[in-house]
Amino acid sequence: MSSKVPRIVTARTEITVPTAADGGALRAFVVANRERLARWEPLRDDSYFTVDACRERAADAWLQFERGNAIHLLAWDLASSRILAQCSFTHLIRGVFDACFLGFAVDGESEGSGIMHEVLEAAIGYMFDEVALHRIMANYMPANLRSERLLTRLGFEREGYGRSYLKIAGRWEDHILTSRLNPSS
Repeated sequence: MSSKVPRIVTARTEITVPTAADGGALRAFVVANRERLARWEPLRDDSYFTVDACRERAADAWLQFERGNAIHLLAWDLASSRILAQCSFTHLIRGVFDACFLGFAVDGESEGSGIMHEVLEAAIGYMFDEVALHRIMANYMPANLRSERLLTRLGFEREGYGRSYLKIAGRWEDHILTSRLNPSS
């Protein structure tokens, strides 16, 4: 895996791996989007939204990057220096699989602006070109039509249906299973 720390610049963002110093900005993002994202995420208690917990998650994201286990990215607004989106490439498995899972979230104020597409297009390019992955998998709940449209636009193809796949908002939820293959691998 590339040991080079990503600094990806798009038309509107700079995308980087978080550090503990980003804990305050990460907290602002998760607090601002808490209610809107709750139906798509695991149950979270109040401790998840503290600045200390956000600092710990950001520091852990850095460690996971250094170990090659995952690459968590924050997309910073070039104009305001606030977080517009985040994406995570987790459960990175090398060898004969060379694959990972993608998760993502966009700030409510930016939803519908195309920013998530811009960020993911650049981040996926990094994962294919620099990290040299073969496959990125992304799964979404059938009711999440925005994620379905976004993933389709990004070239993800449906591969299956996972019954009771993840426990989201306190309930086991079905998911559509998709992936995108690296055309260069």
